[in-house]
Amino acid sequence: MKEEMKVAAKRDYYDVLGVKRSASGEEIKRAFRKLAFECHPDHNSDDGASERFKELNEAYEVLSDPRRRDTYDRFGHVSEGFGQGFSDFDVFGFGDIFDSFFGGATRRSRRGPQRGADLQYSLRVSFEEAVFGCDKEIDISRTEHCSECDGSGCEKGSQPERCTECGGSGEVRRAQRSMFGQFVNVVPCQHCGGTGHIINKPCPECRGAGRRQNSRRIAISIPAGVDDGSRIRISGEGNSGAQGGEPGDLYIILSVQQHEFFKRRGDSILYDLPINFVQAALGASIDVPAVDGTVQLRIPSGTQTGRVFHLKGMGVPHLRGGGRGDQLVMVHVVTPQDLTAEQRKLLQELSQTLGPASLPKEDRGLFHRFRDLFED
Repeated sequence: MKEEMKVAAKRDYYDVLGVKRSASGEEIKRAFRKLAFECHPDHNSDDGASERFKELNEAYEVLSDPRRRDTYDRFGHVSEGFGQGFSDFDVFGFGDIFDSFFGGATRRSRRGPQRGADLQYSLRVSFEEAVFGCDKEIDISRTEHCSECDGSGCEKGSQPERCTECGGSGEVRRAQRSMFGQFVNVVPCQHCGGTGHIINKPCPECRGAGRRQNSRRIAISIPAGVDDGSRIRISGEGNSGAQGGEPGDLYIILSVQQHEFFKRRGDSILYDLPINFVQAALGASIDVPAVDGTVQLRIPSGTQTGRVFHLKGMGVPHLRGGGRGDQLVMVHVVTPQDLTAEQRKLLQELSQTLGPASLPKEDRGLFHRFRDLFED
């Protein structure tokens, strides 16, 4: 009786997490958190809960990583296990097993155009520049096509020659034996690096690479309404690609300086306005700073600490649409600390005419509702 080798089939990762293949990263995260909590050994002692928890972790590790998810979407489970796709199967001998099911030879494409690497640049802007937007110029260092050889890597007047090892194909066939018999693998030619040609007379400027490191000044436009941590992508301004490949992108990561007295929460600008108790009791017109300039605010008589006034349309512009947020002005009634003898006497006379202090009903919860707006 022949012994049969059984291999347990893996479930589709999307089925494991119970999400559609079009699910966003946030939907995948929410699904994982919910199911992982239900299956965690600390909360679930049922048989199979531990294995189910491991299965959820494996699915989430792949689908939460954009690159691994893209590979999985294209190749399925065969791309998992060693973290690097098909190339790792040959290291452990599994390339031969793969060959036995898919035609007897593992084909590897000849090295062709490769996209350039993306670059990242950190840029600090002022509070006002983030609110209203601005234009900036930055200096970056990146790889560009060599102007001396026009990216060919060859000395002027010369041409690359066909590789004698692979005959210009960029690939070498290698026969290997395994438990299933003899199979043929096609691997990149080591002599030419998979390009199919050899540069015998390299360009003296780039030494045959076809690319050089250059410093470049780039003009960028910062849109109105960006916030700390915002990321701006500038297409085609990254490193140049190899073998004529398209360039990568440049990502600008913004950090916004703190303002002297403004704070920001979303598209609202917050300002803490101190007034004295006379202004609060009798009312007053006070000049309030705003990002657009000074605005006169009318404080009605009897104003209490914690009252918030809205300056409509004087906040941060909406990044993805028209209009602006508001500026919120919170009033704080300040008690004087250094009184002259005359001031003290006048206050004592005033206090004799006033009854016991009490907080108006409509203002009792106001301070507690808005105090968090001004906390860091």
